[in-house]
Amino acid sequence: MFESAEIGHSIDKATYDAEVPFLREALLDAQNRLREQARFPVLILINGIEGAGKGETIKLLNEWMDPRLIRVDSFDVPSDEELSHPPAWRYWRRMPAKGQTGIFFGNWYSKMLEDRVHGRIRKVDLELAISRAQRLERMLCDEGVLIFKFWFHLSKERMLQRLASLKDDPLHSWRISPLDWQQSKTYDRFVRYGELILRRSSRNFAPWYVIEGADERYRSLIAGRLLLDGLNAALAAQSGPTVAPHTAPVEADMSLNRISLLGSLDLSQKLDKEAYKQQLADEQARLSQLLRDRRLRKRGVLALFEGHDAAGKGSAIRRITGALDPRLYRTVQVAAPSEDERAKPWLWRFWRDVPARGQFTIFDRSWYGRVLVERVEGFCTPDEWLRAYNEINDFEEQLVDAGVVVVKFWLSIDKETQLERFRERENTPHKRFKITEEDWRNREKWDDYSNAVTDMVDRTSTEIAPWTLVEANDKRFARIKVLRTLNDALEAAVAKD
Repeated sequence: MFESAEIGHSIDKATYDAEVPFLREALLDAQNRLREQARFPVLILINGIEGAGKGETIKLLNEWMDPRLIRVDSFDVPSDEELSHPPAWRYWRRMPAKGQTGIFFGNWYSKMLEDRVHGRIRKVDLELAISRAQRLERMLCDEGVLIFKFWFHLSKERMLQRLASLKDDPLHSWRISPLDWQQSKTYDRFVRYGELILRRSSRNFAPWYVIEGADERYRSLIAGRLLLDGLNAALAAQSGPTVAPHTAPVEADMSLNRISLLGSLDLSQKLDKEAYKQQLADEQARLSQLLRDRRLRKRGVLALFEGHDAAGKGSAIRRITGALDPRLYRTVQVAAPSEDERAKPWLWRFWRDVPARGQFTIFDRSWYGRVLVERVEGFCTPDEWLRAYNEINDFEEQLVDAGVVVVKFWLSIDKETQLERFRERENTPHKRFKITEEDWRNREKWDDYSNAVTDMVDRTSTEIAPWTLVEANDKRFARIKVLRTLNDALEAAVAKD
């Protein structure tokens, strides 16, 4: 795979000097069109052999292009804050917006490669890491991100020659880092596992480009040309004919008069006032004690709430927070995405609020809006909400693998109860702000939302992150079920530790 990057490519100075002005102008033009159109972001991943010119090339691209539209991030040694979050969090928070370019040094490939070279992970772990990287890149590309993956290469002989030439040079010896010396000893393993990663992860939507780094002029021009060609192709691309995905899940069942998932719930369950008071006090005390357990400091806790309008999500959340010191939790209220949020891949705004170890975050609405309101109201395409099921499952799997306790609630009421609560809100001055025209419009699409909820549960209720359906016609019953379910999940997590 690296043979053509070890044959000694070079470009003479006259050719280089003649081509650079045209290349710079073309890159600036493409960059300006990218900014003006703002149709997609660009993400450049930098990997390869130490001393092959990775940093020098990116420095040069910043000189050739407008650096105000480029952000360079290095992910070498994770900070304490990054270590306290799931591994992908540090990358998600740095994703470029539409019209801008992000350059990632020390990205997800660097971490898995170094870990395998130094024996910190097994081959099966490497394969799993590559698979996760592929799912991430597939999602980013589906969201419109243009990904370039550059591997800058040097043969072992060239690398050793470079170290020897710089070692005794007082003016340039500082350019040799401890990593250079380390890699000179592990070169064969580094290249072997690097080839495995490239072979497994080079796909049509995000291919690898191997660039020989021995000659500075050659690597600079090749990197610039590849970037220019990719940008121009993406900017010139027109939307082709869309292929209709499979979008007939539960509607077929409804036509056969089968019982729906929500229709199968026993919404008549109730709890009398005295029993409610006692159980509320017991479960709140239990929650407070659990969240102070030292063993939970190694975990994050995430509880998310979805449900019918007026199903009592807010009041259930208040019974959770009412038992806690405000320093022990954070509530995230999810509304329609802002312009800044729409400029990033859709999961970005949720990744940034993922709880760190020792933190408890409550989501009032969540990423499930993509397969609920966005699906029903037509705010996203069928292709987007259909692929969101896999993207959500992968997202939650990463959270759970990182030690986050994920608890998901759907609060369900019937149409008659919803109507009563809507009218009560309209007739109660201090509750009137809760009812809007949108709530009434959503009510007209009750069956569409029921179908979407059934799909959502069927496709995203997994062993590691199951849904809890809460019968919420009686608010007291719903609040106790929510608290007890959350406490049971926390106790199970503590028992594992």
